[in-house]
Amino acid sequence: MTIDNNDLLNSILASLDRIKYIKPEDIPAIDLYMDQVTTFMDNGLRSSVRYPGEDKILTKTMINNYAKNDLLPPPVKKKYSKEHVLLLIFIYYYKGILSIGDIQKLLHPITEHFFQSGDDFNLESVYREAFSMEAAQIEALKADVTQKFKAADGTFQDAPEESRDFLKKFAFICALSFDVYVKKLLIEKLVDELADSPAAEKAEGKRKNKEGDLKEE
Repeated sequence: MTIDNNDLLNSILASLDRIKYIKPEDIPAIDLYMDQVTTFMDNGLRSSVRYPGEDKILTKTMINNYAKNDLLPPPVKKKYSKEHVLLLIFIYYYKGILSIGDIQKLLHPITEHFFQSGDDFNLESVYREAFSMEAAQIEALKADVTQKFKAADGTFQDAPEESRDFLKKFAFICALSFDVYVKKLLIEKLVDELADSPAAEKAEGKRKNKEGDLKEE
């Protein structure tokens, strides 16, 4: 590829270095109204969107839909806790690759066991542990992207010169896309397995008991 394309790779790697997750200590300790939640999420994740001036991180409609689909516990007196925000962050990352049904399967046991559990090991503990791998994952991702870029650089050597640069970039996109496709298949398989786990079954039992109690009331 040309020097310009090498500059493109450097720009991509630099953008990976700028990826940050919202740390639990950055989330306000006080409960928030919906407008405050959407503002906080927008400030924390704005740099991750494709079109910063246009894309919405989170809207009132999204939050209401998450609640209707049992992805998010209802607010208390129209206020959302720190743990609500943690769940919304998980949902934000999952929604680009998983269906609502799969997100339900994945988060329902987490919510039932750890949301406002009152235990030392709670939802914040789960969040911290899950995101503790971030730094190592970024470095591994940078190495993988670089390898795919260099492999794409060796393709289409016999293509017409005026099309060669475009086709090399096309090959790079194909390599990245195949990686995403395979990982998505693996994630879906793991979600299905987790849905049949004892922890998930126990969470489902707790949910049904709660529904029964509400009906009796």
